[in-house]
Amino acid sequence: MLSNGFHDIPPGKVAMIVTYLEMTSKAVTMDITLPDGVSFRRVTPDLAWYRNIFTRVGALDWLWYGRLMLNDVELGSILNDPKVEVFTLSRDGQDEALLELDFRSEGSCELAYFGVTGSLIGTGSGRYLMNEAITRAWAQPISRFHVHTCTIDSPQALNFYRRSGFTPVRQAVEIDEDPRVIDILPEHAGPNVPILRP
Repeated sequence: MLSNGFHDIPPGKVAMIVTYLEMTSKAVTMDITLPDGVSFRRVTPDLAWYRNIFTRVGALDWLWYGRLMLNDVELGSILNDPKVEVFTLSRDGQDEALLELDFRSEGSCELAYFGVTGSLIGTGSGRYLMNEAITRAWAQPISRFHVHTCTIDSPQALNFYRRSGFTPVRQAVEIDEDPRVIDILPEHAGPNVPILRP
């Protein structure tokens, strides 16, 4: 247990405050349509597609790295599980969003990954994608829809989840290897998070 006060973060590490949120009944969704030229579809992702969209949606701007740490077998076992559903939004033939719903725990759904690339920010596409997430999650026999976000993610993420009907239920401090120091991500990734090299 952490004592009160400041705690040094070792060089080569990254620290974040993680907020866990949940929804225990289906939230009301706002009626919204996609912008012209944007379409929604379910994907059966291969590893290259998934790593590409994961990187473009979250890794370069917000330092998403968890799935990039997995080898082909580990990542493939998640993506090929019939209880994991992946969706995207496409604009002019280019996929620009990631929505991943994980039903592997009975009675619940995790919003495992959610985001759009910069080209769709401010277009209403994120709200449309969240409507789809909520509708599809609660179409299954669940009693809990949950997500977590952290302080190295987009600063809009936490309030977006709260406005979408998720309620914060706990927080934790996470310290992990900085993915830029161990060459999982390039040095320019996550410009909002300073690198403290060993």
